[in-house]
Order: sequence, then structure tokens, then C-alpha cells
Amino acid sequence: MNYIVLDLEWNQGNAAREEAAGLPFEIVEIGAVKLDGQGKKLGEFSQLIRPAVYHEMHQITGKLIHLQMQELEAGVPFVQAAEDFLSWCGEDAYWFCTWGNADLTELQRNMKFYRMKPLAGGPIAFLDVQKLFSIAFEDGKSRRALEHAVDLLGLEKDIPFHRAIGDAAYTAVILEEILAEKPEIIKNVSYDVFHPPADRASEVRVRFGTYAKFISREFGSRAEAFADREVVSSKCYLCCRNLRKKIRWFSPNGRNYYCLAHCVEHGYLKGKIRVRKSDDDRVYIVKTTKLISPEEAALLKKRSEHVRKSRLNPGK
Repeated sequence: MNYIVLDLEWNQGNAAREEAAGLPFEIVEIGAVKLDGQGKKLGEFSQLIRPAVYHEMHQITGKLIHLQMQELEAGVPFVQAAEDFLSWCGEDAYWFCTWGNADLTELQRNMKFYRMKPLAGGPIAFLDVQKLFSIAFEDGKSRRALEHAVDLLGLEKDIPFHRAIGDAAYTAVILEEILAEKPEIIKNVSYDVFHPPADRASEVRVRFGTYAKFISREFGSRAEAFADREVVSSKCYLCCRNLRKKIRWFSPNGRNYYCLAHCVEHGYLKGKIRVRKSDDDRVYIVKTTKLISPEEAALLKKRSEHVRKSRLNPGK
């Protein structure tokens, strides 16, 4: 299994009215490093892309990525760059690896804009090296800048940041460090859901060390999603028991929903639902379930009571 460590740079319009329908961010550079299963470098890919949508560099983007429009005019069209990149990835099985969770989404959005064949028909499992770095060397929750990680690990800074091939190279070296020092961390895969599961059979159910994740198929509305039994169910991911809820689903902000259930064998479990909108304006659900302490359960109960009282007395 190889690792394709990918980094993209993209541009956007300088005003909201300039945003092209279906393409808020136009990719202008692809950089990638290929590693084998042991972390040995096998090759590099680097390509500038000639803009077809935004012909003026966004004022912030221009300062950040150290690229000028004149340089990009020497690039190739996006479709050619994407086809060359995917060909370079090769026929052997590989994981995409990125710093953060945005690159695969934007790659697929640009491919869709140009009516290219999708990378996959559903979610793509990939390695978010930013998350893995946090799990391996920090608190597992923080999400640091790439340069911070390079400095913390004492790596040599011999190429510029904020260029696709440079950031891909630094990300690859950090991944090498993780593979060498804490290879067990690699099991913490992430999922890009630009294309949600196509049907019930394709829905994602995965268990990690301390929590479980469920990614649903698309629904026409939030109400339709919450009418689905699998979406709102509570199940212990250790013993697979279906659990009765101590606290039914509630939302303090209209975006995230929480519930509390209890397993007689393993204790309290907190459920969290995030309602996500797909690229075609339908919705899908990302649900996580994790064990929590009795103290955390008590705090969640207080939070639900506060939400309930706020709705009964909205003016107070």
C-alpha cells in the first residue's frame, strides 16, 4: 500500500458576485509526494494549472501562496493536470494523505465542475496527517499549522511553505515520522464525504479505539433524516447492544445534536449528530458515539435542561 501525500493551492474571486456557480475555489497548483508502505519516498508530482475561471489573484491568496498570475499562465488546463496526476498515482493501491480535510473535497469539486469521472462513488477513506500529528505528538484535539508541526519535530526547513509541492514534501516527512515512531496511529482514518454513501448498504460504520462513526446516505431534508431509525438509534459500539436513551436528541445551536444513553456493561455513551449538506443541496448525517464518565453525563444532562428551559422561556 502506497501513500499519496497531496497538497493543493487554489484561488477564488475577489467579491461574492465573482464566485462561479459550482466552483468557489479554483485549483491552481497540484503537488504530491509518493511514499511506499514503509515511508520510503518513491517520487514527486508538481504542476501549475492555467486559470479558466478566476483571472485575478485574490488579494489574500496572492500573499499566501507566493504565486503570480503570469506564472500560472504557463500552466496546463485543469483536466490535463488532474489526469496526469491520477495517472502518476499509479495502479497500485494507495491512501490519499493531506494536511487537514479540505484538499480532497476541492479536488473532487473541481473535477465535477469539468465533468470528469468521480474519484469514487461514495466517501473516500484517507489519512488526515494534521489529525494524526495531533494524536501522535499532542493532545489529539488541536489542529496545528504545518510549520508548527515541522518546528515541533525539529525538521529541516529548506523549502518554502505555501506552495503545493513544498507543503506536500513537509507533510510527507511528518507522515514518515509517524510511520517510524507510532505506526499504530495510522488506523485513525478520516473520510471525505464530497460524495455521500449512495444507499443504505453503502453507509459507513466504523469503530475506532474510543468512539464509533456512522455516515448516512443522503436525505431530502433534516426531518427525513431524523425519521430514519438508524440515524437516531443509540448502540454500544463495544457490545453492540441497542440502548434506551437517558436524554433524547437535543440541539443547543441547530447544527449539532446530542443524546445520552446507558449500557449496563460499559456505562454512559454520548451521541453526537452533525447535519451536513451535500454538494447537491441534500443532507446527510455524521454520527459519533463515545463512552463518557458519569461526571460528563451529568454535565450533558444539565446542558439539555438548559436548552429545554430556554425554549420554554425564550425571553429569559
